[in-house]
Amino acid sequence: MEEKFNRLIFIPIAAVLFLMIGYQYVCPADSNTCYFRSDDKGLFQRYSSGFELVYTEPEPDEDLPSKITSKFNFTERDLDRHVDFNIRGDDVMVFLHIQKTGGTTFGRHLVKNIQLEQPCDCMPGQRKCTCHRPGKAESWLFSRFSTGWSCGLHADWTELTSCVPVVMNKRDKKSAQKSKRNFYYITMLRDPVSRYLSEWKHVQRGATWKTALHMCDGRPPTQDELPACYSGEDWTGVPLADFMSCPSNLANNRQVRMLADLSLVGCYNMSSVSELERGRVLLASAKANLRNMAFYGLTEFQRKTQYLFERTFGLRFIRAFTQINSTRAASVGISEKVRWRIEGLNALDVELYEYAKELFLRRYQYNRQKQHQEERVRRWQERQQRQRLHRTYLAELWRLGGGGGGEEQEQEQELEEVKELEEVATTEDYSSQVVRW
Repeated sequence: MEEKFNRLIFIPIAAVLFLMIGYQYVCPADSNTCYFRSDDKGLFQRYSSGFELVYTEPEPDEDLPSKITSKFNFTERDLDRHVDFNIRGDDVMVFLHIQKTGGTTFGRHLVKNIQLEQPCDCMPGQRKCTCHRPGKAESWLFSRFSTGWSCGLHADWTELTSCVPVVMNKRDKKSAQKSKRNFYYITMLRDPVSRYLSEWKHVQRGATWKTALHMCDGRPPTQDELPACYSGEDWTGVPLADFMSCPSNLANNRQVRMLADLSLVGCYNMSSVSELERGRVLLASAKANLRNMAFYGLTEFQRKTQYLFERTFGLRFIRAFTQINSTRAASVGISEKVRWRIEGLNALDVELYEYAKELFLRRYQYNRQKQHQEERVRRWQERQQRQRLHRTYLAELWRLGGGGGGEEQEQEQELEEVKELEEVATTEDYSSQVVRW
């Protein structure tokens, strides 16, 4: 009688368990299959345990070409950018802020918009924020809005690489010999014509940046090496024609100059090498420094800049970046002749931006593919876990119902799962997987 009762109760229990297992197959964890869609968009998804950070999907409103013209040979090492940023240790993020590249907006994101264990302390009415490591009175960020212009106004690569280690060791009272810091340089770039026009409009309104140091090889440039383009306090109201006519205007090829190692060409001494050789060396240096930086973004691709930063540093922004195309530079109407003139004055920047744009978009494509692969492996592992639970339930029910073992079959299935996981986790060479864009 008791055996008959056990068999009768076995049937409804088995039915309930099968329904539960079937539901897990149809609606797996972290899936939107069984949820109603919501109009809310953000960087957070709510779970019972709180908030979990997820990557944002860049919106299709940015000018991303369907096919990326392959002009430069980038290796997988160039594309695979990941930094194990130790914010609790001695690592420092250094923001190289090039004028009129959206650096002010990005700089504010760094101090006000990153999800941190100990967020930056930004007091109302103060320009600088205190960005300390968790439990330490030491800064993890070197930027305009955290440490100020400690190495000079809009310091370039040449100035920062020689100045930042000294300044940070002094601020944190560390010995240069004992301090083993990692300095991760980041920057923003912009389309050269738009950037040039934006700088002209800024100077026209009275900006000068004349307090910039331009230090190189331990000294600033002389008046003969870097003559002023104007007399008086500023260049307010300057026409575009006059702005373009000044040969010593630092707006020309500014992005290359600020990213290159100027000591390679005698700093600001134009007579040390020929103009052609100087341009070639500076461009090659700027490309190498940009490629080896921990991260750089493009003003024209705000959402992709956010995505790549998050993937590179493993940090998450609280709010999504916004693409603003209605800038002062966009409102300036110029003829094709004037555009050609600006491109000629910024020929090095034009070539650098072409290089930077392709590398940026290829890094984005590479990271998207890598993320999709990681998600496939994660889903496969979750599926295998559910299948193991399924077999455990069935084995237990079979035992309660008076069935036999089956342990040998389970061991064989587990061996097959391990082999399958190894096949899924094994990644092929990136170049063999990428469809030509």
